[in-house]
Amino acid sequence: MSASDEGNAVTAGYAPHPYVGGRTAALRALAAWRMRWPGAPRVIVLTGNPGSGRSRLVKGFLMMCDPGYRKQLPLDDLDPATVPPDLPAPAVPNPSGRTAAQLLWLLADHFGLSADRSDDIFPELAAREEPVTIVVPDVDRAGPVRAANEPARLVRDVLKPLAATETVQLLADVPRELTAELAGALPPGQLQLIDLDAPEWADPKGLVLHAATALDPDAGAPELPFTTDPAVRQSLAEALAGRADGNRLTVQLAVQSLLMQPEGFDPADGSLLPGSVGEALDLHARRLGADPQTLRLLLAPLAFAEGEGLPVQLWGALADAVAGRDMSQDLADGMLLAAPFIQPVEQAEDADDDAAGGGAGADGGRTLLRLQHPGIAEEIRAGLPDVRDAQTRIAMTLLEAVPQQNWSKADPYLRDHLAAHTLDAGLLPQLLTDPGLFAHADPVTMRAAIEAVPLEQLGAPARTYLRTAPLLTRSQAPAGMRAALLESAFVEDGLAPYAEALHTLDFTLPWRTLWSVPLAGVRAVTTGSLAQVDGDGAPAETTPGADGAGEGAVPPSGTAAPRPVAAFVVPEGTPGSRTVPGPDGDTSAGGGSALLLHDLLRPGYVDADPAQVRLPSEEAKAAAPFGLSRGADYLRVWARAGQEVVAALLSDTPFTGADLSPEGVLVVATERGVTARQILAAAPPVTPTVPAQRTGAADSDASDGLEGDHS
Repeated sequence: MSASDEGNAVTAGYAPHPYVGGRTAALRALAAWRMRWPGAPRVIVLTGNPGSGRSRLVKGFLMMCDPGYRKQLPLDDLDPATVPPDLPAPAVPNPSGRTAAQLLWLLADHFGLSADRSDDIFPELAAREEPVTIVVPDVDRAGPVRAANEPARLVRDVLKPLAATETVQLLADVPRELTAELAGALPPGQLQLIDLDAPEWADPKGLVLHAATALDPDAGAPELPFTTDPAVRQSLAEALAGRADGNRLTVQLAVQSLLMQPEGFDPADGSLLPGSVGEALDLHARRLGADPQTLRLLLAPLAFAEGEGLPVQLWGALADAVAGRDMSQDLADGMLLAAPFIQPVEQAEDADDDAAGGGAGADGGRTLLRLQHPGIAEEIRAGLPDVRDAQTRIAMTLLEAVPQQNWSKADPYLRDHLAAHTLDAGLLPQLLTDPGLFAHADPVTMRAAIEAVPLEQLGAPARTYLRTAPLLTRSQAPAGMRAALLESAFVEDGLAPYAEALHTLDFTLPWRTLWSVPLAGVRAVTTGSLAQVDGDGAPAETTPGADGAGEGAVPPSGTAAPRPVAAFVVPEGTPGSRTVPGPDGDTSAGGGSALLLHDLLRPGYVDADPAQVRLPSEEAKAAAPFGLSRGADYLRVWARAGQEVVAALLSDTPFTGADLSPEGVLVVATERGVTARQILAAAPPVTPTVPAQRTGAADSDASDGLEGDHS
């Protein structure tokens, strides 16, 4: 198959694909791949320069692979060799804005796999009896953070293993610089590389058709001297395609420029036709009597924009920052100058954004701006003298735009994407000290940005965030819940001031983490109370926690109120623990378990006889304002009056024990240790004689504690 097939198709009288408008050779190769034609490769990698039309080709091909969409296409008029068979639609996970891990789990969900770990997904696919067909478009747009280079990770962690899986038939649209790694993973004959800029896949006639259609008034173009005359229109289309060197983006930008501002254009003057994306920018500026550099500076903030685009209200300030001067008049006068290269996006506000006051418009949404194509952004960034300096100026301007440095009042773009800009500027580690930003920022983008920084460059707060990030992204928790999970994580890592800072912000946290001890092997926890005096009338002693926490207060001797404590069931030999005595005082009956006491309300172990611990009575439990429900990796605390959930705790490791004291202190053990949280929600007292109080959510099974396992 080669470019000569284009002419053969036209000679045979076949109509071009109504969306692709050509690419017969490539479409024939894709159709043969889809029908598993003898000799066809199992894996096809599609590549080309930015603007070569890769995305358009894949989209047009997928139209013919979709059983529903096929009915809307004139398939009988097309070259039969370009039409794939009528089969179930392939899986098409969209990588745009997603991490490699997210894309992999999209595939797992699509195929209904039972894998619990990403490493198990590929063996499950390999074990399937029937082959699966997967199309991955737009790999170059992968990742929530541009500077994190997610496309390379996607190729390495997802596409290479998929390509090596014999039951997978794969088509992937990959940037040219990443094709070698993918192609080198397979033996000869299993992979075909289609480079749309290579001579054998070129489509000069299709590009002329593309230009002629864009200039045609019947297709929506305005009526102008060079669009209404068919001969002039065809001649201009041929000239545009000839100058563009096969690049569809160059043709598209040139046509948009001419149609939007036709004054000063002579179709007979070949010097006004661009040969590249950069020339399309510069020629448009000169035709409008503007400095090309001014146009590039106006578009520079959009070339660095993250996510779906830049909020329109930030454009001017960022243009000033990149240019190093006031660009307000240039921006006011330059809307026609910039218009052919910009695409507005109307974005609806989500609940988190509304709560944060993130710049919603009158209709509840906001307007974002982005460049028409990533190839324009690449061209503009490449033309700047110092990309890192420009990104630094942008990052500083965005940081200054946070009202009173209060992230709850910041535009969602500032919260979610400042980390990406500072990453590209080399300044991200300096930003990662603000617990408010950690809580408010989108955890997917924040995690991707932090993971792109070498671990040794991260401070302690950033490492805590990175440890907690998988839980934040998996739970999709709103900002308030993210703040609560981070508050506990900071205490667990010995960063109490960061935890306390979250209580001073605009969050209503469900708990305050009182203490945390890194203690492995805890099998259960129980809350109770300890008399303040021992058998000799001396006060019970409190010892510091293993993490160096301060000592608890030594209670005075005499008749003081009982002291709340938590008891941990730990392996025998754990420092500070005491073996549980049997019924006759036999310490060998503990079954390999021992008890370790800890103060319930403050850091510090308690050196006391576990036999002196008294568990809450059934009456005290029934009168407590809160109840506890427990799952494998979640806990819910609910008010007995009204059955309303007042706190929900998620964990990235299974719970090994949990108990809720009558005072509302939740003690939870996992593989990593034990943490105590004081529930902060106000709940009315409960009268235990009301039968309705036992309906609805039920208390969790009792934890293995001083009284054994009651589950």
